[in-house]
Amino acid sequence: MTPPREASTRATLLVTCDDRPGLVAALSHALYSLGLNIVDAAQHTDPFAGKFFQRIRFDTRIEGASEAIGEQTLRGAIAAVAARHAMRWSLRLDRDAQRVAIFVSKTDHCLYDLLLRHRSGELVCEIPLIVSNHPDLEPIARHFGIDYHVFPITQANKAEQEAAELALLERSAIDLVVLARYMQILSPRMLDAYAGRIINIHHSFLPAFQGGKPYHQAYGRGVKRIGATAHYATAELDEGPIIEQDVVRVSHRDTPDDLVRKGRDVERVVLSRAVAWHLEGRVLVYDNKTVVFD
Repeated sequence: MTPPREASTRATLLVTCDDRPGLVAALSHALYSLGLNIVDAAQHTDPFAGKFFQRIRFDTRIEGASEAIGEQTLRGAIAAVAARHAMRWSLRLDRDAQRVAIFVSKTDHCLYDLLLRHRSGELVCEIPLIVSNHPDLEPIARHFGIDYHVFPITQANKAEQEAAELALLERSAIDLVVLARYMQILSPRMLDAYAGRIINIHHSFLPAFQGGKPYHQAYGRGVKRIGATAHYATAELDEGPIIEQDVVRVSHRDTPDDLVRKGRDVERVVLSRAVAWHLEGRVLVYDNKTVVFD
C-alpha cells in the first residue's frame, strides 16, 4: 500500500553535457521564460572529463497562476535548449510516483528496512510487487499488503524464469528494480531492459572482496573496517557505478558471524540511501561513476 502523499507541483530536471560557458544561464532562462520558479539548483563540472552536470528543482506552476504548466509545453522548451547544447536530460514530475519492484532471496533485513521506510513516507514511490526465487519471505509481503511472486530458479530454467520475471515487470510498469540481497546473477537481457534502473546492495566496501562470502573474505584478511556498497547493476559483476558506501569498525575479536551481524546494519542504511537518492533524481551516471547531488 502506498502512503498518502500531498499533491506536489514540483519537478526535477537532470542534465549532462560537455562543459561550455552559458549552460546554467540557458537552462535558467528557459524556465524563467515559462514563468516558472527554480527552488533549488546544483551543478558540478568534471574538469578531467570536461563534463557538466546539473540538477534543478522547480515549481511547474506558472507565476501568478493557480495551475501548472502543460507537460508537453515544458518538455518542448527543455528539449529546445538541450538540442542547442547537445544535452542529455531527464525530467520527472513529483506527481508521477515511480513504481519499484524489490527482488529478494531468503535474507530479510534489507527488505524490512525498505518497506518500513516506504510505509513511513521516507521513500516516496509505489511498491506493487516483491519478486523472489524462494517462498520464505512471503509472510513479510503479506503483512505489508504487497503481491509476492515466486520464480524458483535452477540452472536449467534460469532463462525461462527470468523471461517471466521481465514480463511481470513490464506488465506492472516498473520503473526501478531493487536487489535487496537477491542472490542471483541477472542476465544481459534483464540488465539491458533496466539499464541504470537496477540498484544492488553488495555486502562489502567495493572494490574489495567482490563475489561470494565477502564477510568471510574480510575476516580472512583481518580487516579493521567492513562496509557495504549500493551500485547500479551491470554485466560486470559488482563493478557497476557506485551510488553510496559506508563502513563500520570491527576488531580481531569479531568472528565471521559478528561481521555478518554488524554488516547488516550498514547494508540497510546504504541501500535505503541509494534508493531514496535515485527516486529523488539526485544521481547522474557517467564513465561507470556517479555524481550524487546532496
